[in-house]
Amino acid sequence: MIGLLARRNLLFILMSLEVMVNSAGLAFVVAGSRWGQADGQVMFIFILSMAAAEVSVGLALLLQLCRRYRTLDIDAISQMRG
Repeated sequence: MIGLLARRNLLFILMSLEVMVNSAGLAFVVAGSRWGQADGQVMFIFILSMAAAEVSVGLALLLQLCRRYRTLDIDAISQMRG
């Protein structure tokens, strides 16, 4: 959470978000194994597919920002309009 809130670099923000999503998926797997049900693993597969979509959109935004402004600073996003 600190990496998401305190960092100014977009790449580190995306990596912190990915770690948080994976930890939530791990919590589902642990809870499912605790109760002896496969629901946690099903949710983990759903979380992995959602994370893959999030990474593709995030990297596309990262490349667009890097090409236009030659920086990965999150404050430069406010200049991206229309």
